[in-house]
Amino acid sequence: MKSWPELYIPKLPERFHTPALSLFDTATSSILTVAEKNKYRIYVCGITPYDATHLGHAATYLTFDLLCRYLKATGAEVLFVQNITDIDDPLLERAARDGVDWQELAQSQIELFRSDMSALHIIPPSHYVGVVEAMPLVVNAISKLHEAGATYLVDQDMYFRVKADPEYGTRSHLTDIDARKLFAERGGDPDRAGKEDPFDALVWLTSKPDQPTWQSPFGFGRPGWHIECSAIALHYLDTSQDASEYSIDFQGGGSDLIFPHHEMSAAQSRIISGKPFARHYVHAGMIGLDGEKMSKSLGNLVFVSRLIAEGTDPMAIRWALLDRHYREDFMWSNESLKKAALEIENVRVNLSKVDVAPTETVITEIIAALSSDLDSPKALSAIRNWCLATHNGEVGGNAGELSRAIDSLLGIAL
Repeated sequence: MKSWPELYIPKLPERFHTPALSLFDTATSSILTVAEKNKYRIYVCGITPYDATHLGHAATYLTFDLLCRYLKATGAEVLFVQNITDIDDPLLERAARDGVDWQELAQSQIELFRSDMSALHIIPPSHYVGVVEAMPLVVNAISKLHEAGATYLVDQDMYFRVKADPEYGTRSHLTDIDARKLFAERGGDPDRAGKEDPFDALVWLTSKPDQPTWQSPFGFGRPGWHIECSAIALHYLDTSQDASEYSIDFQGGGSDLIFPHHEMSAAQSRIISGKPFARHYVHAGMIGLDGEKMSKSLGNLVFVSRLIAEGTDPMAIRWALLDRHYREDFMWSNESLKKAALEIENVRVNLSKVDVAPTETVITEIIAALSSDLDSPKALSAIRNWCLATHNGEVGGNAGELSRAIDSLLGIAL
């Protein structure tokens, strides 16, 4: 599946040093130093395309855009894969509700997502992969689980024994009570009769009347959610030909994916590949609106495309989302967007001046902030201080160089 258009990313001048990146790791609940490498492999879970891109999506993909930008600034190659869950119950339910073909609905929302990501200046993935087009990979991955003795049947549906992975549970650190509650809320079926363990994950769902179906060695049906990401990540980020200890470097998404999705996809991947899945697990916080959780059920989603259609500068949206640490849950408000729009305009005004405050230090401060767990609020603070210094008449800087650095590191095109 095609991604969105490539972006031009200005290169930092060689005199600017990029320190080793430190990043919070969900599995260890600590900040770890990312080993310096020539090539990094990143897998980030994509959308289920039954609704437009909302600010929660935007915040998540902005987080991993910052990660990609920093790793690229070090001179490393970044292989970044993102999936699209273009076959899933919510998509089928929405299509049935609206009386439209599920494939047409998916395609329309994928196209809107591409447009939103491009407007927000987010680097496109190296591989943008739909589950439907990856079905042979998914079937092959399930076959490997079956060959390893890690699957069993319940009424012709195939399940994965999560505890076949001895490290199951070490990424999410939940009690069984909390895990069971989340599993039931997030698409799992802990109470299904016939399961060996309440947490065992569905990998192949036998055909239901009037639903899409694919042929496989396990009968006609379609895959479960977690195995789709395992199969796509392991294929497109293959490390079988090198000596890497892990299958990938980073597994990422919103914090709502820690359990069950990332825990279970990592467990499946471990059995398939024989390697621990990810060296680092990175998760972005949730976005709320005016004091409430932002969700489809509450009907209070803020859509990126709608904001842009109303005349909002996409860079103001980006600035507003960067003005909080990526791991923090954040309450969105019209006031935060208005503030961001004013600040973006102030930066543009100061960058347009012939004489500006010294820029060497502010670029160094932006780099240092991002190297410390992607601290974008601190980076924006450095830019604000530079604007104030310029307004107060300080001179000696290079506005063009600063503008390019802001674009390169923060993705804010000015």
